[in-house]
Amino acid sequence: MNARLLLATGNRKKLAELQRILDSALGLHQVELVGLGDFPDYPDVPETGLTFGENALIKAREGAKRTGLPTVADDSGIAVNALNGMPGVFSARWAGRHGDDQANLDLLLAQISDVSDEHRGGAFVCAAALVLPNGREHLVEGRQTGRLLRSRRGDGGFGYDPIFVGDGQDRTNAELSPAEKDAISHRGKAFRELAKVIAKELPR
Repeated sequence: MNARLLLATGNRKKLAELQRILDSALGLHQVELVGLGDFPDYPDVPETGLTFGENALIKAREGAKRTGLPTVADDSGIAVNALNGMPGVFSARWAGRHGDDQANLDLLLAQISDVSDEHRGGAFVCAAALVLPNGREHLVEGRQTGRLLRSRRGDGGFGYDPIFVGDGQDRTNAELSPAEKDAISHRGKAFRELAKVIAKELPR
């Protein structure tokens, strides 16, 4: 019987990305991945932490407590150098409403419209947590550094992907294939690292 693992996100695009990365990283380990959509009455969990790591742990702890399943959660966002690391943990609700990718992106572009190209650096950051029903916790972090464009390019990905070009790349994250993005993204790095822990912690 496969071990069950909860991915504590209601974002379908993120869930698909996490499932893809973990499926690839876990290889032969038989793990059944379920999302919050499998728990219709699951409540919204306030992200009250001031760091990506704190928020990831808040969500993972809540998932393990409510479902009794080993739970993985992440918190991620973009840190813009010219904005002293913001939007940071507020990336998903930068324009005021959680998950409005277009409004968030438009606001960020407007805020750095007068920043010269050489100062438009930033990084995607992802903290990923695993919390087990027995209380054991693990936390890892992945980063992808790069620069921000002045307008969108590409139809893939989500969030700020259309305006972010990673170091060493000539395409935005939204122009990369899913496999290309997973290989270099903050989330890909964090979840490949976490997959090593999952493989050790979950029964085979």
